[in-house]
Amino acid sequence: MNWKRFTYITAFVFLIGACKSNNKPVPTVGFVDAFEDATIAQAKDGFVDALKEGGYSEEKNTIKVLYKNAQGDIPALTQIVNYYLSEKVDLMATSTTLSTLTALQRTQTVPVFMMVSPVPERMKILDAAGKPPVNLYGVAEELAYIDTSFTLIPKMLKPKGAKLIVGMIYNQAEPQSADALERIRSLARQNNIQIEALPLNTTAEAQIVTQSLLNKNIDAFFANPDNTVFAAFETILKNCNQQNIPIFTSEAGLVKRGAVAAFGADIYQWGHQAGEQAVKYLKSGKTEGLRWEMVKVRKRVYNPEAVKKYNISIPEGFEAVK
Repeated sequence: MNWKRFTYITAFVFLIGACKSNNKPVPTVGFVDAFEDATIAQAKDGFVDALKEGGYSEEKNTIKVLYKNAQGDIPALTQIVNYYLSEKVDLMATSTTLSTLTALQRTQTVPVFMMVSPVPERMKILDAAGKPPVNLYGVAEELAYIDTSFTLIPKMLKPKGAKLIVGMIYNQAEPQSADALERIRSLARQNNIQIEALPLNTTAEAQIVTQSLLNKNIDAFFANPDNTVFAAFETILKNCNQQNIPIFTSEAGLVKRGAVAAFGADIYQWGHQAGEQAVKYLKSGKTEGLRWEMVKVRKRVYNPEAVKKYNISIPEGFEAVK
């Protein structure tokens, strides 16, 4: 036997085996957005940035991120989730409630990292024992912060004796929107505020519904946590501005788009927080020790142009959006 040749062959085989053992498959993330919206899109930016900071970058071929947007189409959401499952993604990232619900309906094994979604109780997905789906992770928001957001209205408008009338639009199909409306109605009664609310089920109805609301002589508009309101915000803003009706909100991202002020979650940081959690899973390959979390970063912000337009005084502790 030619021992030198045998040694070369053995070394070559060893090197191939070593390369194969180090050539781990690149993990795949399936990211699904329910709506096309400038504010909601910040969540994806934060999520992807968190992945990069954790060592998972498409530029460096250390991760593959599949991205699809359902454009508000429910059947499309189901198709997207089914496609990701057929691609055997390592995890799904879901932005907004409908994306999260659809993913959880289609799989109980693939980890789902939610963002821009309410707590499981609000999504009505708890089991008989009061526990959320076993594969649900990511970051959710509660409704308690809305109290602070809503009470900005009488503080900033400073009514003198007369009852304020505040208009709202809500999507009956979104659990957090309907729940938020009921919470605000209760809060309004405590603060001598009258609520005028109309349903908005699609963005195509935004113009006519907003005009109907403005015809009720409202003093201010409150944009609650509702994905349809997000998507139709520019239409709502244009009509309110034409009638000199200021918009307040619980969503910090809408202030940059023209609302007066807000105390609410930073959408970018919301996505970033969910991404940080996804990194932990990708590094360990295990879900032990992970559970869904509450939003950590909320901001008090105001829009300088809107404040000037409506001659509103901003309390201390608020920062201007850029």
